[in-house]
Amino acid sequence: MEKTTYYFYSNIARDVLAQIDKGQDQIEISTDLNRSSASFSLCGDELVLDDRNRLSKADLKHIAKKENRIFYLENGELEVLEHRGEGYYKLVPTDTAPLLEISGVKMHISKGINPFDSAGQMARQVVQPGHRVLDTCSGLGYAASEALNLGAREVISVEFSKTVMDLRKMNPWSQRIFGDRIVLIHADIFDYISMFESESFDSIIHDPPRFSLAGELYGEAFYRELFRVLKRRGSLFHYTGNPHMIKRGSSFVDQAIRRLKAAGFKKVVKNEELMGVTALK
Repeated sequence: MEKTTYYFYSNIARDVLAQIDKGQDQIEISTDLNRSSASFSLCGDELVLDDRNRLSKADLKHIAKKENRIFYLENGELEVLEHRGEGYYKLVPTDTAPLLEISGVKMHISKGINPFDSAGQMARQVVQPGHRVLDTCSGLGYAASEALNLGAREVISVEFSKTVMDLRKMNPWSQRIFGDRIVLIHADIFDYISMFESESFDSIIHDPPRFSLAGELYGEAFYRELFRVLKRRGSLFHYTGNPHMIKRGSSFVDQAIRRLKAAGFKKVVKNEELMGVTALK
């Protein structure tokens, strides 16, 4: 029998509890993190999902109390979508796609926009139909998904964290990347980029972790490698994060722009809404 996975977070659990308290016998909810909705039975104090999966009122109250957690129910077992090891990795619910958080640091733009759309907007700055695309730090694969939707002929998706790769296998919003026209690579892009031939990509999406976690991915040496593997007249979108002042008249983004130009990029332009820059070769 094919297993089915159901996803829940506090808002959904509270909705179910409210309908149970009203004595309702049916409820329509999303169990795939807001991608779709379906109707399920309420039997006494239980939410019945299928013959093998149901949630008691006590389960629902537990989920409702755990803000910023995503739970999944599979084969009758309720678990949290997180991993605790070298850091605390978890998927955090939003009104649409979940975002990735590592040790309290959000890995997506989320203020005023959902993380799936913000990553998609990054891809739309540079990707065109027929492009071969390099996604340097793929994370949950949201930008890579949009690159495929935009008609990229191939996306090379590189991700360093095995934990992140495991989490995205469980994320309903990441499933587009497990298909045709995409190559998933588990590697440190700083080292792995040397494996690519010169001028082998039409566009690049470079969305690294913050500078304090991966400063080498903001350095001139790495920018030169990005320039090398990009085709002539190819384009780069580089997420830099919130600009902040280093000294009077000099911001972090301005310094990144100077390094990109030193590496050979032209027409390097700030995109304040997406907290990054675009650049051309």
